[in-house]
Amino acid sequence: MLKKVSKLNKGLCGSVEIPSDKSISHRAVMFASLACGKSVIKNFSNGADPQSSLSVFKSLGVQAEFIDKKTLEIISSGKLCATQKNLDCGNSGTTMRLVSGILAGQNFKSTLVGDDSLSKRPMKRIIDPLTLMGAKITSKDGHAPLTIAGANLQGIDYVSKLSSAQVKSCILLAGMNADGITTFTEPYLSRNHTELLLKYMGADIEVENTTVKIHKSELAPKTIEICGDISSAAFFIAAALIVPDSDIILKNVGLNPTRSGILDVAENMGADIEILDRRIISGEICGDIRVRYSNLKGCVIEKDLIPRLIDELPVIAVMAALADGETIVKDAQDLRNKESDRISTVVSQLQKIGADIDETPDGFVINGKRSLDGNAVVECFHDHRLAMSFYVAGLVCENPVSIDGFEWVDISFPEFERLMTGLCG
Repeated sequence: MLKKVSKLNKGLCGSVEIPSDKSISHRAVMFASLACGKSVIKNFSNGADPQSSLSVFKSLGVQAEFIDKKTLEIISSGKLCATQKNLDCGNSGTTMRLVSGILAGQNFKSTLVGDDSLSKRPMKRIIDPLTLMGAKITSKDGHAPLTIAGANLQGIDYVSKLSSAQVKSCILLAGMNADGITTFTEPYLSRNHTELLLKYMGADIEVENTTVKIHKSELAPKTIEICGDISSAAFFIAAALIVPDSDIILKNVGLNPTRSGILDVAENMGADIEILDRRIISGEICGDIRVRYSNLKGCVIEKDLIPRLIDELPVIAVMAALADGETIVKDAQDLRNKESDRISTVVSQLQKIGADIDETPDGFVINGKRSLDGNAVVECFHDHRLAMSFYVAGLVCENPVSIDGFEWVDISFPEFERLMTGLCG
C-alpha cells in the first residue's frame, strides 16, 4: 500500500486517547494465563502483536473472552496444556522471546514460529541463558522456528552484555518455574514492566539497581488496567513539536521512567511539554501530556538513555532533522536487530526526503535544518515504526512524501492515521 502524506497548513490541535500499551498487554495476558483463577484485563491492546500473544495462550489451553471491545477475561488453571500445532508468534519478538522462557519449564514440547521478518531476528540471546538453566531448545542457526522440550530448570546468576527487556523477561519467567534463585543483571536498566506486573501479581521478586532476583513463584489472578502506550504517543509528541502552531493533549499515557526517555530527550531539545494528572494504575505511573510546537535544538543521545527510548529513535531522528544544530545518537547498535536494520533504513530513507543524516556503526549523526524537501517514495521495510515516523516527517515536508508499505502500521497501531487525522482537523 502506497500512502501519500502532504504538508499541513495549520497546527495540530485537540486531545487524543492513546491506545493501550502493547508491552504491558503482552505481559498481562501471559501472566494472567499463569495465574490460577479469573483475571480481568482492562484496555487490552488491539494491535497485531499482543493479539499474537493472546492466540498463543489460547492454543495452550487458556480460556480468554472479550467482555467488551477492550476488556478481556482470562480463566486459567495456572497450568498450560500441550498442543500439537505450531505456536504462531506472527511479527512479535516479544511474544516469541517471553513465551520461550515460560515454555522452557513446562512438561511438554512446543514449537514457536513467526513470519519472515521475525524468523530473521536473533534468538541466541535467549537460547544461551535458557540452556544454562537446563532448557532444551533447537533452532535454525539461532533463529526461529524454536522447538522447546520442557525440562526441570535450575536458577542461574546471569550477567547480560545487552540491556534488553525481552531477554530479562524471558529469564525471569523461566526463573519463576526454576529451582533456586534466578538473578539477571544488565548494563543499563531496560523497561521494567515485567518486574512491576509480576510484583503486582504476587511473585517473589526483588530489584536492586540493574539486578533482578526471582524465586520460584505462583501468581495470583488480578484485575489489570493498562495505560496508553508511550511508544505510540511518541509519534504525536514528535508531530506536535515540529508542526507550527500545534497544541495537543495526549490522554492516559504510561510514564514509566524506564520507557519515558523520549520525554527527557524532548526536554533536552527545548520542547514545550507538560505532564498533567499524574497517577498510578496497576503499579504503573501514567498521566496526560500536553505538547506544543517548539523550536528544537540538537543534543547527544547515548548510554543508559538508549534502552529507555530504543523504539522511539526513528521518530526522534525526524525531530532532530528539523532541529537547530547537531544531534548524535550512539550506543544504539541493537537498532540493527529490530524489524529492520533501523540504523541503515532510517538514514537511507530520511536522506531521500532531504535530511542531512549519516550512518555510524552504532547510530547516526544529524545536522538539523529548517525544512525538508520531501518529493520522494520512502520504504518502510515491513517496519511499522518506520512507516509512522515517515508519516510524521511528511506533515512538514515542502512536497508530498509517499510511504510504500504503510499497511504495516496495523502491526502495532491500527488507529494511528485516524487519530492523527482527527488532530489535523
